[in-house]
Amino acid sequence: MNKIPKIAVFGGGSWATAIVKMLCENLQEVGWYMRNQSTVDYIKENNHNPNYLSSAEFTIDKLYLSSDINKMVKYADILIFAIPSAFLKTELDKIVEDFSSKIVFSAIKGIVPESGLIVGEHFYKNHKIPYENIGVIAGPCHAEEVAMERLSYLTISCRDLKKAKLLSTYISSRYIKTKISDDIIGTEYAAMLKNIYAIAAGMAHGLGYGDNFQSVLMSNSIREMKRFIKKVHKMKRNINNSAYLGDLLVTGYSVFSRNRMFGNMIGKGYTVKSAIMEMSMIAEGYYAAKSAYLLNEKNKAKTPIINAVYAVLYQNKNPKPIFKKLTEQLD
Repeated sequence: MNKIPKIAVFGGGSWATAIVKMLCENLQEVGWYMRNQSTVDYIKENNHNPNYLSSAEFTIDKLYLSSDINKMVKYADILIFAIPSAFLKTELDKIVEDFSSKIVFSAIKGIVPESGLIVGEHFYKNHKIPYENIGVIAGPCHAEEVAMERLSYLTISCRDLKKAKLLSTYISSRYIKTKISDDIIGTEYAAMLKNIYAIAAGMAHGLGYGDNFQSVLMSNSIREMKRFIKKVHKMKRNINNSAYLGDLLVTGYSVFSRNRMFGNMIGKGYTVKSAIMEMSMIAEGYYAAKSAYLLNEKNKAKTPIINAVYAVLYQNKNPKPIFKKLTEQLD
């Protein structure tokens, strides 16, 4: 691809908004799909997203905005999906344009509930996108800090490293540093799993556990992540790299982490339903916990933390005795 590619971002949330901001640093035009036409109209009028990262101001001349997903698919050479995994299939079902030859990157940190697959696998199996054209945008990075232009790091993964480098070129800036990887399966599973561990960290905080326990919880989480990913996709990887350990730490500890916030509410006594209703954003770890638990019933990795989160969220178990038991399983 010698010409400057047309890139479109799909999604209207904070992460989609942050990616559009990154791309606008390097491109004269960025496509942006969001399903709500009133949001599109608002951005055209006011230069910012009314619902997410409203401090991020855009030059409207740089944005090609549309609420027509097929128009945006036709427009772009590279499609970046940042739609919450729970709603991804609904949006993909609207697409009638053939996009099997497009380059598709996922910035989604979860599992597609209808297929039980991580997003890359879902595109490969259900939309015939070859793995060489599928990539992942992983952290460690919070959208809120991108909006504030604080130094942030991203890992861009693709089996075809040339495509990872290409996207890296258009995302990098004075406040965004990127690293490339060929571990698309591992980085995407890591991005999904760290949300579950962040919920566990939030639950522990809500229950009154301190920093000492949280450090043990995070130490055990990265080892559990390693065991889980090794079962689903065995290859040489350093689990201590930023895409794995770094992303886990920022999601487990940051005040911007909605998964930690969700877990904290559960630990403080909210029901799952009331915590979901209270949240203004999607906690991807809620959906991921079920998918990871069910997948691991076949793979049989040792996952006491995932099991504990699943028991609280889906088996209506009281988090207090569940975490007391968990403390005896960690080291």
